Amino acid sequence: MITLNEIELAKHCIRTALGSGASAARASLSKSTMDACTMLNGEMDKVSHSADSSIYLYIFADGKYGTFSTNRLEKEELEAFVVNAIKMVRMLGEDLCRRLPEPERTAKDAVTGLELGLYDRRYGETTTEDRIEKARRMSIFKEADQESGKYRIISEECEYSESYDDNYIVDSQGFEGRQTESTFSCFSELTIEDCDGNKYSGYWWGSSPYKDEIDIEGCSRNALKKAVDQIGPQKRRSGKYRMVVDTNVASRLVSPILNALNAASIQQKMSFLNESVGVKMFPEGMTLMDNARTYGKAGSRLFDSEGVATKDTAVIQDGVVMQYFVNTYMSEKMDMEPTIEDISRPCMIPYMTANGTISEKKDVTLKDILRHCDNGIYVTGFNGGNCNPVTGDFSYGVEGFAFSRGKITHPVKEMLITGNLLELWNRLVAVGSDARPGVRWQIGTLAFTDVSFSA
Repeated sequence: MITLNEIELAKHCIRTALGSGASAARASLSKSTMDACTMLNGEMDKVSHSADSSIYLYIFADGKYGTFSTNRLEKEELEAFVVNAIKMVRMLGEDLCRRLPEPERTAKDAVTGLELGLYDRRYGETTTEDRIEKARRMSIFKEADQESGKYRIISEECEYSESYDDNYIVDSQGFEGRQTESTFSCFSELTIEDCDGNKYSGYWWGSSPYKDEIDIEGCSRNALKKAVDQIGPQKRRSGKYRMVVDTNVASRLVSPILNALNAASIQQKMSFLNESVGVKMFPEGMTLMDNARTYGKAGSRLFDSEGVATKDTAVIQDGVVMQYFVNTYMSEKMDMEPTIEDISRPCMIPYMTANGTISEKKDVTLKDILRHCDNGIYVTGFNGGNCNPVTGDFSYGVEGFAFSRGKITHPVKEMLITGNLLELWNRLVAVGSDARPGVRWQIGTLAFTDVSFSA
């Protein structure tokens, strides 16, 4: 954990910078540790421990700006480092848009780093032997029932890890903020071979700030099920189908929207959502929240990297774009009101629509959505592809399952979806409430109509 002495060192960097001619400065101190145990094919493969500590300096001097970092946290060395950093900044070109955020915009409630409940106080109690045992419990390579020759497991890699991150920021305008969080994770990937020699892979993972909230024993079994379910894919004709997108991969369709709402993308003319604030660009009922301050949930934070306070707010509400992500620099450069540098914890509100009527249901499951869509393609993975940030045109390789009358019928693979993101999102008919609790992206299962698939 960051010590009081290290906090004083960060503050000393600020004082040294101001005393050496800087007009303003920010210091960001971070410490992290990770312990991981990896199993390969039922045998212990690797036990690792990594630790990192560093300080980043953001120097503003004579209308110029530069960033510097070091992991040498000794007072005398830091003093020389700061002085040399200012000398280097003075050699750069002017950038008058660079400045610290207004003090009234910064967080005032991130004092201890524990305010959001993201740190399990039992972190550090687990021994190396405990972590090895957890990794062994994950492995099913030697014990798994391989269904009488239908398939065999040819490889399995699984890992259990524990980590923490402690971050402290201080600037010359008086801001101080700290966030401390722990993460307990498990991951498994299995490859199987069917009786015809075809190979299939499946993966699964779990993550939480709390050690008791991940399913260690079920991780490899879920990965195995995902691999086995792919056996026997059938060809599907090209055409327009209803598309259901699994919650585990739904963020692939949301991230281009968030990128397009970033002021840097707009300034560089790389956004298909230019001049969209206050405009209804998406369907009625579609609401995307930034639930930045949800207690105890991954992705929550009280401030961004500038120290600007976060808040729970709507990014898109009933289809209307409510805000851009505008940091202090882009605010000056584009003469726009500053907001926050980017989204913290994206959450989509569940709903279903039928015959033009929106039903805001709190519980919308995958079964509900498949039944609602009746027939189509259930996408469980994306395989490459891209989205044009200027136009929103996309082309993604997908795999998954065909479904009929609300029931999954057979796996499909090597299909391609094409179209335009704005047009796709305006065909949204359902958002599930089944986002996994341990992940930052709270995007449930999605469903769209009339999506172009190429076989």
